[in-house]
Amino acid sequence: MKFKQILMVVAVSAASAVGSVGIFNKFTTQKIAGVQSTNGSLPANYARYMGDNVAGAPADAIDFTKAAATAVPAVVHIKTKIPAKRVSNNIGGGRNRNGSIDDWFNDMFQNFGPQVQPEQRASGSGVIISDDGYIVTNNHVISDGGTGIADEITVTLHNKKVYKAKVIGRDPSSDIAVLKIEGTNLPYLLYGNSDNLKLGQWVLAVGYPLSLETTVTAGIISAKGRSIGINGRQSQTPIESFIQTDAAVNQGNSGGGLITTDGQLIGINSAILAPSGTYAGYSFAIPVNLVKKIVNDLIKFGDVKRPYLGISADPGKIDAGDGAYIGAVAKDGAAANIGLKKGDVITSINDININSWTELQGTIASYNAGDKVKISYRRDGKDFTTNATLSTKTGTYDEIASSGVGEALGAELSTLDAKKAKELDVEGGIVVKNIKKDSPLGRTRMQDGFIILSVDGQEVKNVQELGRLLASLEGTVQVQGVYPGSDGTYTYPLSLDDE
Repeated sequence: MKFKQILMVVAVSAASAVGSVGIFNKFTTQKIAGVQSTNGSLPANYARYMGDNVAGAPADAIDFTKAAATAVPAVVHIKTKIPAKRVSNNIGGGRNRNGSIDDWFNDMFQNFGPQVQPEQRASGSGVIISDDGYIVTNNHVISDGGTGIADEITVTLHNKKVYKAKVIGRDPSSDIAVLKIEGTNLPYLLYGNSDNLKLGQWVLAVGYPLSLETTVTAGIISAKGRSIGINGRQSQTPIESFIQTDAAVNQGNSGGGLITTDGQLIGINSAILAPSGTYAGYSFAIPVNLVKKIVNDLIKFGDVKRPYLGISADPGKIDAGDGAYIGAVAKDGAAANIGLKKGDVITSINDININSWTELQGTIASYNAGDKVKISYRRDGKDFTTNATLSTKTGTYDEIASSGVGEALGAELSTLDAKKAKELDVEGGIVVKNIKKDSPLGRTRMQDGFIILSVDGQEVKNVQELGRLLASLEGTVQVQGVYPGSDGTYTYPLSLDDE
C-alpha cells in the first residue's frame, strides 16, 4: 500500500473515533441530565454531604488528646460504703391477702427474726464542676440501694488525693446528685450546650469503669431524647431524655463525664442497655442543660423546683417523631393561659426542635419555673408561635372525671384525705372500695380498702392523676399501694385491656 493511502486510512479512522466519542458523550450527558438535573447542579434532595468540602472528600482528622487532657483531672472516683447491719426478715411486700399457702410460709419465716446484712461497697464516677469542690454524679452512685444514701462516701482525684464527701442534694427523678469536698483550686470542667449536639458528633466518655483507673473512650452521638425507663426504679416521677452514644461505658462509669472534642461537659453518663450487664453497644447520658438546672436548684434550695407547662400526653402518640402531641390541658396551667388545646402538636421550644413527648419533658425540665419560653405548635395543619411562662404547679384537669375512672376499673375510687395521708406518711393516694368481682380491679384479687400509691413506679396522689396516668399506659401495669394497718407494700398486675 502506498504511503499516501496509509495516511488516508489513518485520518479516516481518527475522524471516526473522535466522532463516536462526541456522539457518546452527548447521548450520555443528556441521559444523566434527565435523571440528575437540567442545569448541571445536583437536586436539593440529593442524599450526599455537600458541605465546604467536595462530597466524598475525607473529613479532617479528630484529635482527642487535648479534650482528654482537660477532662481526666476533673473526673473523680467515688467510693461508697454501707456497714454490716441487722435487718428484719419481714418480706410482706408483694404478697396477696387471700390466706394462701404463700402467706403461711411468709409468716412462718418471719419468726426466725433479724439477720445480718454484710458490709457493702460500691464505686462510680463524678465530675468536678467548680474549683471549690462541687461534684455532680448519679443519685444511684451514692444510694444505699433503697431510698437513702450510703453511710460513707469518699472521692479520689486523678492525682490520688482522697477526700470525704458531703451530700448537698439529690434528685432521684433525674438520677442526679451533688457532692461537696473541701478543697481549693481544684480542676473542673466547663458546661457545654447539649441542645447543640448533632447526630454523628464525636464525644468522649471519661470515668472509672470496672474499678480501673481513669479511662477514656470515644464514640459518636447516635440518638437524642431517648427514654429507656430506668429512672422509674428509683423515682415515681422519672425524667428521661438521654443522649445515646456508642462510647464504651461499663459499671463504674456512672456519674462520669460525656465530653466534646473541645473539652466541654455535655452529659453525665448514667446507664447502659446490655443483657449481660456490661457494655453491649450503647450508653446513655443525662444532657448537661438538664444537669445544670438540677445542680443549681440542689445547691441553692436543697431540692428541685420543677417547671410545668400544664399539659399531658396523647397516650397513642408518645413517640410520634414529628412533635409532642397534647392529650389534655390543665385548666389553670401555663398552656391553658396561652390557648393551647388538646390535639395541638408542640414542635419547638425556644427554637429547639421537639420530636416526641420525651424530648418535650427533658427540654421543659431544663428551665426554671417563671421562665418565659417561645413555643411553636401545629394545629389543624397550620403553624403558630406563642410565648408561655412556666408554672410551679402542674394544674388540674377536668377531662377525666372520678366516676369515669372508677366505672372503667370496676370500683369506687376516692382521693385519700389529708389526715389519713399524714398518718400513713404519704403525700396522697386513692382509696379503693366496693370492687366488682368481674372487673379489671376485681380480677387482680385486690381487696376493699386498698390505697393505690403508684402505677408502674409513678406516684399518683388523687383520682385525677390516676386517670391521666392510666390513659397514657396500655397492656398490663403494676399497681402498688398499702392496706391501712398492714406492714409492707403490695403489688397487683392490672390489665388495661380488660373490659
